[in-house]
Amino acid sequence: MSDLRNRLQEHIPALRRYARALVGDAAQADDLVQDCLERAVSRGHQWRQSGSLRGWLFTIMHNINANQRRSASRAPGWDPIERAENSVGRPGDQIDRLMLQEVVKALGSLSLEQRQVLLLVALEGLRYEEVAQIMGVPIGTVMSRLSRARDRLRELAQNGGKRGLWRVK
Repeated sequence: MSDLRNRLQEHIPALRRYARALVGDAAQADDLVQDCLERAVSRGHQWRQSGSLRGWLFTIMHNINANQRRSASRAPGWDPIERAENSVGRPGDQIDRLMLQEVVKALGSLSLEQRQVLLLVALEGLRYEEVAQIMGVPIGTVMSRLSRARDRLRELAQNGGKRGLWRVK
């Protein structure tokens, strides 16, 4: 068990990166990572030593996120209190923020499934087989979702964020 806990630490940066890109909020991402690690530790006996620990952790995170989204869709909505940042004395970073906002907006325009596949492949560098196993879908579905996500991002980049005309084949 202590070996598992030691091995979990090396995967925390990748889990945080994926969670942040998936939910878009640092606090929610940290909560998601904590839930994932908590579940991994409490269910460490279920991990197959021959399997990929990273893949197992991403599967846990994927399932927790899916469950949370499902629960949130049924719960009544509320707006969180905005937190004010103290930005006195910082150099201007407007251009970087605008570029980041455009990327986040473009990612947000993708369907959840496309965004998940894109982040797992492009950001985390997982193989298609690993992503298929994590998401519980066939590898062809992973490839299709990734292709559609890339096409959509390319379309948004070319049209300045506006959807172009649909081309019927």
